[in-house]
Amino acid sequence: MATTQHYVWAAGHFVLLAAAFKCLLSFVMFRGASPWWYRTGFVGALISYGIVCLKSLGPPQPNAAYIRRAMMDENVQYLLLAFFWWSSKPITIVLAPYAIFSLFHVLTFTRTTLMSQFLPPGPPATAGGAPTPHPIAKKLQVWVKANYNKAMAAVAYTELIILIRVVLGALTFQNSLITPLVYVHFLRQRYYQSTFTRDAVAFANAKITEYVRREGTPPVLGQVWEKVQMLVGRWAGSVLAPQQPAPGAAAAR
Repeated sequence: MATTQHYVWAAGHFVLLAAAFKCLLSFVMFRGASPWWYRTGFVGALISYGIVCLKSLGPPQPNAAYIRRAMMDENVQYLLLAFFWWSSKPITIVLAPYAIFSLFHVLTFTRTTLMSQFLPPGPPATAGGAPTPHPIAKKLQVWVKANYNKAMAAVAYTELIILIRVVLGALTFQNSLITPLVYVHFLRQRYYQSTFTRDAVAFANAKITEYVRREGTPPVLGQVWEKVQMLVGRWAGSVLAPQQPAPGAAAAR
């Protein structure tokens, strides 16, 4: 049975999803997104991710071991980034990755917790067996499972688009100069921890390299791109190779 904490976690995702939809709809319709809705969305994120972090890591402890463990936790990284976005000048597109995550959490919560309270279960698959989920719940489960990887890939590509947005925003004074620095560090962690991010970076790198090497492209673009690759490689850790887990270490996800 779902606990009060679980309902609060889900409520945070519902709030985040509703606020993100409102802001992104305004963005698509070329209207200015409401700062109130923007920050309300990230309040929902702070609530949901805060609960997850508390459950997985326990109460905060003032010691180096806890801090190291927290900094390597993906949920902590998204929690800290959510706080940064909440406290910064609104950039509507940064809500998109959180909205995608929340969509899948909301659908799963609806299927496992809400539908079970209002929809009768189906007949047992075998005589004397447990009841099967309601057909609507089953279809929802199939959809979530079929589209999860596509959604995570969409998150990875969206996060690269956000990087371009905040870099250009810093150059045109639309956001602070610290914003791309914070976000690049976040993406560095995502690169090491997410195959979806590595795939997105590899795809973007291949496309840009193909373009700068194309006949007719000014040679200076190729030279600039090579220097960018070199600098990014040095900063991110030599050749940007994902770190391998220690032998016997359990997978985090």
